Amino acid sequence: MSSKRRGAHAPEPKKHLTKACYCLWPKHLRASSHCPPTALVACRDGHGNRHLFNELIRAVYLAWFLQQDGYRKEPVNSFKTTEYAVETALELAHMSDEWVLAEDTVPAFERLLALHDSQLATAPLHKVIHAEQRLRQFLAGIASSPIPEPDHA
Repeated sequence: MSSKRRGAHAPEPKKHLTKACYCLWPKHLRASSHCPPTALVACRDGHGNRHLFNELIRAVYLAWFLQQDGYRKEPVNSFKTTEYAVETALELAHMSDEWVLAEDTVPAFERLLALHDSQLATAPLHKVIHAEQRLRQFLAGIASSPIPEPDHA
């Protein structure tokens, strides 16, 4: 038995990423980086659905969380534009069963998806995992958006 004992207030030891986690990264990276651009094309052309819109907003939110961790910088307005576009498209789909993005919002999505691709290429794995954890926490909560209004950013 060791003479050193962890006190009640000692921090927990850091959890290290497992080798298996590192082995899965390239497959996960490929899957997560190809789906949102495909979803954007389908949603832009009127062939969207709930799943594709979820893929788009998921990529936007992950890009936001990675940006908050210091990986590149896009104006908060770009994030809000895409968020509002998805909300508007969902309202339209609810009323008419037509799943389409407004054409004038596509450039904002293209910028943020390019941002997200570059973040995935440069951010360490633990930062991406942390961003995904933050996304899950947001989705489990009651907040309407993780992105602040532009005047509060």
